[in-house]
Amino acid sequence: MCTPRHKLIIPMLQIENIVLHGIFPGNLKYNLGAMKFLNFRSLIIFSAFLRVFLIVYGEWQDTHMEVRYTDVDYLVFSDAASLVVAGKSPYKRSTYRYSPLIAFLLAPNSFIHPSWGKFLFSASGKQFVSDLTTTCPSYSASPLSDKKMPAEADLLVGYFIRIILKLRGVPENLCFYSVIVWLFNPFTFTIGTRGNCEPIVCAIILWIIICLMRGTISSNLFQGAVWYGLVVHMRIYPIIYALPIVIILDPCHFHPVRNPVIVDWNSREAKSRVISRTAKFVDSHQLRVLFSSMFTRPRILFGLISATIFFFFSGIFFYLYEWEFLHEALLYHLTRTDPRHNFSIYFYHIYLNYERDFSISEKLISFLPQLTVQLVLIFRFAQDLPFCFFVQTVAFVAFNKVITAQYFVWFFCLLPLIIPWSNMKLKWEGIFCILFWMGAQTHWLFWGYMLEFKGKQVFLQLWAASLLFFAANTYTMITIILRHTYSPVFNRIVPARSWKTR
Repeated sequence: MCTPRHKLIIPMLQIENIVLHGIFPGNLKYNLGAMKFLNFRSLIIFSAFLRVFLIVYGEWQDTHMEVRYTDVDYLVFSDAASLVVAGKSPYKRSTYRYSPLIAFLLAPNSFIHPSWGKFLFSASGKQFVSDLTTTCPSYSASPLSDKKMPAEADLLVGYFIRIILKLRGVPENLCFYSVIVWLFNPFTFTIGTRGNCEPIVCAIILWIIICLMRGTISSNLFQGAVWYGLVVHMRIYPIIYALPIVIILDPCHFHPVRNPVIVDWNSREAKSRVISRTAKFVDSHQLRVLFSSMFTRPRILFGLISATIFFFFSGIFFYLYEWEFLHEALLYHLTRTDPRHNFSIYFYHIYLNYERDFSISEKLISFLPQLTVQLVLIFRFAQDLPFCFFVQTVAFVAFNKVITAQYFVWFFCLLPLIIPWSNMKLKWEGIFCILFWMGAQTHWLFWGYMLEFKGKQVFLQLWAASLLFFAANTYTMITIILRHTYSPVFNRIVPARSWKTR
């Protein structure tokens, strides 16, 4: 729901992001001198002050300037929260198409302060983290968990990024730079402070990855399934991660009496050479295990628990708001066709034919490329779970029928998880990818500005700009894939007889 007016702010802020997003391992080893005095806690504290400053500044800009800092979505959230406080349906607010949970979370906007939600989204309470330590003893017992934890959802994402990387044995310097890619990315630190709910969704997705990596059925897998059911209820798009989660819950990894063994970052090069020599075996083995051992205990438990949570919340809200909830929060996103201009390559066709119903064949034509790419990426990269999530999300956004700027944060939160395994150099390939992606986006925003603010009939040019942006997304994703060192999260334990058959 970001309008072009709001989107125009983002590229200007993203200029300094060229440096942050372009730093890959080949450069990291030699560029730490200026930041050695900083530690992770200092990084978090500075990031917290930055976000508080931006929230306060946003209040000033909303009052004194024509262009508002606050995201239009936040106004919708706040109006829906006011309706909930008054005992009415949040769907009485037009364009509110989210779970009622978000409206309930923002209820204090009506009696504490209108900026409550901004502090919740970019600053979402310590209670969430304390709940994690209470419900999951292994979390608080972990040497990675500090007694003082970040109090913000945006910061929580940075903290979870560090936990995931440390679990995989990534050196502290690479962890430091990878966290910076999220915490000081102008796109991401403005998302929460402008009142967008995506940082909470990102934090939950990263916590699910942590639960899967820790892998004890009695605690972590149970909690991961609970959070997965909840996040799919809140935002439908994480359903695309269901199949890779099923694949990685491999009986060769998960055992009732022991945790899975995580592949250490230091073994990535040797591991990559082994994988390249046996790629066909690994892929065929994944498929064979998936279909012959589909109904294992971890998979059944994860599926049942996550489905129960999803239907539990959906059932409660269906009881409260009936078909209005079902249509606006769930079904709308499955059948959404937006005639307004957006980044999608399909927008012009939808605009020209919006007044008529689309046939089933037309819907399939737009859906099949997205489904095909998803399946290819899943079956190729599922064992390297963070990387699989990243490329899945980039492809899902690029091929979607509707694309707004807030969708980009879905893969920005996963980008730091793949940087330590990338062989891409900042000079020149990294810079080219960044400039190509940002340039294509800025080019699209120019034509969007000409259409919306100048009233020019530039729909054809805008569609051409969408095609260019699609090409930029595709090229960047392929380049990242080619420069990635494929590294499964877990060591595969193959029975002795299997080795003999090889």
